[in-house]
Amino acid sequence: MRKTITSRHNHHVKNAVHLRDRRGRADQGRIIVDGARELQRAIQGGIDIVEVFVCLELCHTEQCQLALSAVSGTSATVLTVSPDVFRRIAYGDRAEGIIGVAKTPTTSLRELSLVSNPLVLVLEAVEKPGNVGAVIRSADGAGVSAVIAADAQTDLYNPNTIRASLGTIFTMPVCEATSAAVMAWLQSHHIRICGALVDGNHLYTEQDYTCPTALLLGSETSGLSPVWTANDLTSVRLPMCGASDSLNVAAAATVLMYEALRQRNSAKSDDLSHDE
Repeated sequence: MRKTITSRHNHHVKNAVHLRDRRGRADQGRIIVDGARELQRAIQGGIDIVEVFVCLELCHTEQCQLALSAVSGTSATVLTVSPDVFRRIAYGDRAEGIIGVAKTPTTSLRELSLVSNPLVLVLEAVEKPGNVGAVIRSADGAGVSAVIAADAQTDLYNPNTIRASLGTIFTMPVCEATSAAVMAWLQSHHIRICGALVDGNHLYTEQDYTCPTALLLGSETSGLSPVWTANDLTSVRLPMCGASDSLNVAAAATVLMYEALRQRNSAKSDDLSHDE
């Protein structure tokens, strides 16, 4: 018979709560995965799930049952908890009945496996984890090959990043490195860099993204760092018709990624028509 944890002071519970903090994640080498959909995608992405907290009173949706089924195929320890303990571990009001704890994924630039004509998204020094997660979610939708956090100001697996990405952070290639290392890596792979700047030299729709391309966006407060010189990138801008001079970084990244997708799909259609 499975025992239910009812104490908030249980060491498993206390360790999970500490994973809300960046230092706690670094100290334990683990991350916390809120929600049934996010946990399913972590398992789908091959993430090493260590523990799963389940509150049977709250785990009544089909999504939660599917997540439980997916967990059964892993080596994770399943811990049944009371509603009170679950709410202690859960993020805000998100009480879906299941939470995972996983080993922190680690991927380096060298380990990124790219397709023959990659489209890469690079975020430099973006501070807000929600923005990083939103960009990853859009990158997943737009068929981007990889997302790279350059000189990251927040850890990639912040719970807010995971939540904003809807778990897609686990199913697509992501990594972090210094801006200098990212620059060198892009150059070594002969990937053209298009940087989004408020005063960019070219309208974003006027550039060709059908060749190997990296879309580069910087911090909303300070833009791109001096690492990215004019000789190394093509600067592009988005038209702004109102009082603001720029979009939120997640919105701007989405516009650029879907323009690249549009161009690439159009090029594929042209190639097919020429072959007929």
